Amino acid sequence: MVVQDNTDAGEARLGVQLEPFLHQVGGHLSVMKYDEHTVCKPLISREQRFYEALPLALKRFTPKYKGTITVHLRKDSRGHLSLVANPLKEKLGPLKVSTESAAVVIWQTLQQTASSGGGARPPAQWQHTQLAHSFKESPATSLQRSEFHLNTQVSSLVEDANGNQPERMSFNPWGLQCHQAHLTRLGAEYPENKRHCFLLLENVVSQYKHPCILDLKMGTRQHGDDVSEEKKARHVTKCAQSTSACLGVRICGMQVYQVDKKHFLCKDKYYGRKLSIEGFRQALYQFLHDGTRLRTELLEPIQHQLQALLSVIKSQSSYRFYSSSLLIIYDGQELPERTPRGPLPQEAPQTAHSSSPVGLAKVDIRMIDFAHTTYKGSWNEHTTYDGPDLGYILGLENLIQILQDIQEGA
Repeated sequence: MVVQDNTDAGEARLGVQLEPFLHQVGGHLSVMKYDEHTVCKPLISREQRFYEALPLALKRFTPKYKGTITVHLRKDSRGHLSLVANPLKEKLGPLKVSTESAAVVIWQTLQQTASSGGGARPPAQWQHTQLAHSFKESPATSLQRSEFHLNTQVSSLVEDANGNQPERMSFNPWGLQCHQAHLTRLGAEYPENKRHCFLLLENVVSQYKHPCILDLKMGTRQHGDDVSEEKKARHVTKCAQSTSACLGVRICGMQVYQVDKKHFLCKDKYYGRKLSIEGFRQALYQFLHDGTRLRTELLEPIQHQLQALLSVIKSQSSYRFYSSSLLIIYDGQELPERTPRGPLPQEAPQTAHSSSPVGLAKVDIRMIDFAHTTYKGSWNEHTTYDGPDLGYILGLENLIQILQDIQEGA
């Protein structure tokens, strides 16, 4: 949606109303959709500096950095809050967002229903209601039930002009929960005209029809050097009580498309924290299962890219990727069967960022969230490290080994 705004110079210009990003599966900061190929998130100086000084070897494994924008709150006549972005660089230009997009329709209808007392639970309650129910069950059953399915009230929002639903809309409610919490906090703490800086990043799932996403918190340590002792203690406890300590990796969120039910099965960070080593293996297997079969064709390209990333991380002396995540992405919509001659003509070509060899299924491995990353030469660092990030390396090696075990048992 394009809205008119005023710059500090008093000149009228167009702004872009940001949409909730429906494929956010983890994290606590809200990620928003700027246009079809771009997302944005609140700017943290350390993360911005990391992207601006990104080593060449890491570029293939991170979202493309597209610059910054300013964002401010906007309240409509009904009191509903939204975020409006104004590009800092003119070359980016204001881009139109359709008012009929799924994210806008879902978010606006949820706001309207909540404000009118229509009975729809806000996104923040979906998770807690499900978890509260699961605590009454056995641990095994609890883990199976600690998942999100499409809210039926929201599924009815995506209709054509005749009220029909040509395709059932499925989405992960985690992103809406983060979006709601972020708007509520901004509305309570800042005036509407307060400008906030956001990072613009590549939307790494834009090329997928049904993006299956696994968000992995990497490393044996999650706290940065800049955190308080209280926060450090919380992170240390979370690591000690999860697979982070023993495997160097834990699940922070996931969504996997179920072709038989035509919706996403979603897990959150609370589910990931409870997993044992065997539970982690089973969750990884589940991420590669579409409801009807194990997607065995994905195992080789995922391992290939993880091995390539492992080599890069081993070469990055002094870097510590504390609290960063690793995304594994593939399409839940299978491509047509390949012919002996090679890919079919309509198959999408490999992108510049993809490192899947020709002939293998398309997958993406991306590192994200660098607010606590540190390295020699980064601004105002009081603590520096030698050698590569051994905690991150441990996580990658265990991840590769578990995938090999799944492949051998398939």
